[in-house]
Amino acid sequence: ELKQEFTRTLTTANPQAPQNIVRYSFKEREYKIVDCMDQTAIHFSLNGNMVPKDSDEGRRQSIRSSTEAEKAPVETSAVTSEEAEIKDAEDTGDTEEAAAGEAAEEDQAAEAAEASEAAEAEEPPAPKAPEKKLANQFNFIERSTTTRHNPLLERGYQVEPAPSMNFSANVNQWDIYDAYVEELEKIEKSKEKEKSKPQTVKTEEKRSRRRLSHVEVQHGDSITKISKAAKLAERMVNLNTFDDIAQDFKYFEDASDEFRGQQGTLLPLWKFQYDKTKKLAVTAISWNPKYKDLFAVGYGSYDFMKQGQGMLLLYTLKNPSFPEYVFSSESGVMCLDFNSEHPYLMAVGFYDGNVAIYNLKKATSQPSFKSSAKSGKHTEPVWQVKWQKDDMDNNSNFFSVSSDGRIVSWTLVKNELVHMDVIKLSAEGTTMQGPEGLQLQMLGCGTSFDFHKKIDYLFLVGTEDGKIYKCSKCYSSQFLDVFEAHHMAVDTICWNPYHLKVFISCSSDWTVKIWDHTIKTPMFVYDLSCAVGDVAWSPYSSTVFAAVTIDGKAHVFDLNINKYEALCTQLVATSKKNKVTHVQFNPVYPIIIVGDERGHVISLKLSPNLRKMPK
Repeated sequence: ELKQEFTRTLTTANPQAPQNIVRYSFKEREYKIVDCMDQTAIHFSLNGNMVPKDSDEGRRQSIRSSTEAEKAPVETSAVTSEEAEIKDAEDTGDTEEAAAGEAAEEDQAAEAAEASEAAEAEEPPAPKAPEKKLANQFNFIERSTTTRHNPLLERGYQVEPAPSMNFSANVNQWDIYDAYVEELEKIEKSKEKEKSKPQTVKTEEKRSRRRLSHVEVQHGDSITKISKAAKLAERMVNLNTFDDIAQDFKYFEDASDEFRGQQGTLLPLWKFQYDKTKKLAVTAISWNPKYKDLFAVGYGSYDFMKQGQGMLLLYTLKNPSFPEYVFSSESGVMCLDFNSEHPYLMAVGFYDGNVAIYNLKKATSQPSFKSSAKSGKHTEPVWQVKWQKDDMDNNSNFFSVSSDGRIVSWTLVKNELVHMDVIKLSAEGTTMQGPEGLQLQMLGCGTSFDFHKKIDYLFLVGTEDGKIYKCSKCYSSQFLDVFEAHHMAVDTICWNPYHLKVFISCSSDWTVKIWDHTIKTPMFVYDLSCAVGDVAWSPYSSTVFAAVTIDGKAHVFDLNINKYEALCTQLVATSKKNKVTHVQFNPVYPIIIVGDERGHVISLKLSPNLRKMPK
């Protein structure tokens, strides 16, 4: 498209010229369309006061100026000749009287000449008087020639304005000029007052300003420099402290897998913990789609009797001792998700029914956007949030599911969260007897959902009563299909990233089931002898998935090797009272992270038998 050429022809015709001018032809006695229109377009015109030399007016002005120049020297010569004649007459009348005392006068003249020469030598020459500029009586822009009032206009006559007779314009110009002169005088007076101030006051004011600005700039720069340097130093110290774990993460491969047959193991690596989250459970884990070593952890409580504050932490594998970002919230965090197109945006759902968007680029501890009762927040805990592709107007949007039975679409429009109910879950066959014999329809409680990897409008919803609904964004009042999946709440539901028809679900009824969404019955059912908290597909193989149970164990399956039992079942949480809640695969590295009820996140490396690539 960029290389495509568009031909444009430039013509002398004026596109603004009218094409349908009609004039009456007296010769043919009818109206005729004028064919030849004037195509000239005047962009700029200025009326000047220059006169050509060859014109009559130019010749008159040149003759007038030459005659005035000739008259001036003739008058001066006549004056000088008259003065000379008067002096000669005086000299002839005095010759007789001057003859008697000629000798005495010669002596006096000599003395006077010497005195005059001395005076001329001592006195400097008188300065020349500046030539007075003659006023141009024909320049009507000058102030002396402009009239304050136009009598013709005052009497009601309409005068066509000429370039040299624009009285009102001249009056306005001089009003503006006077205002500028007054302003300049005020500025000069204020400068004189400042000059009259003592120098000590000025120097003190300048010094205090310099000190403040210097301290502020230095303070901001020093904080940023120190924070960067401290972060690098902290990572280097941690790298040295956990050097053996870093070496295992990078290079260790369990050689004993060759003698185990198909079985595999999980090698514990780093343990992530924070002092303020000891009494909170890990309620959500998500890897950043851009930075593969960065992951977010949500903290809250699954016990509705022990609800309080929540926290949101972001850890990196480069620094296991302290989180990169720390956010606190008034309500417990129940779910979170990173935006794949904008990795710095993170959607979070809370126990009180609110949803929020955190922007990691902004240096603030508060969410950039948050729902409220006015903007359609949920009335029950939000169990899952999922980002979707930007809409047609390039607005970011995500979906949320809650126990109130609503699936809501949230769109970020002009720095505001706008909600729209996509579908309301209604529990089939569950009606409650209301007052006066009314039959009230019960709403289904959504606990988890997931969107299809390719078909944007298709998604699955798991509920508290164990059913899975196949829904579409296009239908808000009915479901495409209903699966009688589990006997208890569906904790997690997830589409396979490779097989587009396959999805997996887990429940508190101890089972993990694998489904084809075109078939009503499950293809695989695994009983793990304990309530299953979470399940996740691996990013490197379509047949590998991991599940965690509340007895502190992690289970890794590979259907390509063994369809009936797990390749690895390993105890992750050593304490008996500690329950494992969530599990996630890293998108690049061969590790999984597991969260528990005591706020700990443990990273585990998969042995070679657990990460065999399918043929």
